[in-house]
Amino acid sequence: MSALREQPPGTDELLERVRADYRRIEAREAYDAARDGTALLVDIRYAALRDGDGLIPGALVVERNELEWRLDPRGSHRVPEATGHDLRVVVICNEGYASSLAAASLHRLGLHRATDLVGGFQAWKAAGLPVTS
Repeated sequence: MSALREQPPGTDELLERVRADYRRIEAREAYDAARDGTALLVDIRYAALRDGDGLIPGALVVERNELEWRLDPRGSHRVPEATGHDLRVVVICNEGYASSLAAASLHRLGLHRATDLVGGFQAWKAAGLPVTS
């Protein structure tokens, strides 16, 4: 007798599940938090997107495939900004999808204040917030 297996979630359901575990933030709130020094903005977009659309001034650029290694406060490959598990990290991708999965991964590393930007870099840009070439 074979047991019925639960159907794995599709991407939309997976995003819904991981986003339920934290509060996402809008572009203006992310901007204010970075300006106040209460959040670290982390841009995980790949180089071609950064080259084409620009950068958020002051954001730490860490490509997605290195994110966990660079932000793990106990990791040997961490960046200096990875000061502890209480660090408020705002992950930014291009449109706000990959960043949700990345924020969930950071939660699993113990970065309980990690979140992501609703709409990603495109929402930041649409809000008229600073971008450099």
